[in-house]
Amino acid sequence: MMKWKAFVSAAVMAGILFAFTPGVDAHVTVRPEQSSTGAYEKYTVRVPVEKEIPTTEVELKIPDGVEVVSVMPKPGWEYDLKKSREDRTISVTWKAKDDGLKVHEFTEFALIGANPDKPGKVSWKAHQTYEDGSVVKWSGAPDSEQPASVTEIREGDSGHGHGDVAQESEEAAGADTDEETAASDLWPTTLAGLALILSLISLFRKKA
Repeated sequence: MMKWKAFVSAAVMAGILFAFTPGVDAHVTVRPEQSSTGAYEKYTVRVPVEKEIPTTEVELKIPDGVEVVSVMPKPGWEYDLKKSREDRTISVTWKAKDDGLKVHEFTEFALIGANPDKPGKVSWKAHQTYEDGSVVKWSGAPDSEQPASVTEIREGDSGHGHGDVAQESEEAAGADTDEETAASDLWPTTLAGLALILSLISLFRKKA
């Protein structure tokens, strides 16, 4: 009986940690990992802090063939677009207005990009700057210690006119709102499940 109670207690703790610990990649990543030719895609840049000092700046290099259509504003951050001589956006840099992204935190930036018309893989190179001025360059091969994130562009009939971009941006914002609502709806369910498990533990103790 004691072993069973220990197992139940361990399961409870594991469930709590799983429910409230965000799944953060160990490096700067860009999602989705797959998209289609000609699509106006919402790309999300996930940035975790890996050092014991805050991240104050993130620069994302825009791959050849991808055209930046718009950038989602981020509270507490300002962004700058670097353009080529042909007036194409070649990088987006987000700079913290205050203290930046603190230790053990992560955040996400977003932009709408028009995909190339031909299938292939695009590599998202990123430079992450910390408070002390040190820079981590996420620009290596997929199997390296500091890999660049990669998106595979597959053949697909996903081309849209520029008039659809505003609608897609609104849909993307709506999706974020739905995710927040779903997270808030999960809270009562999690508490109810936790209460049930604690009740079972109490029942086993009484029988023991």
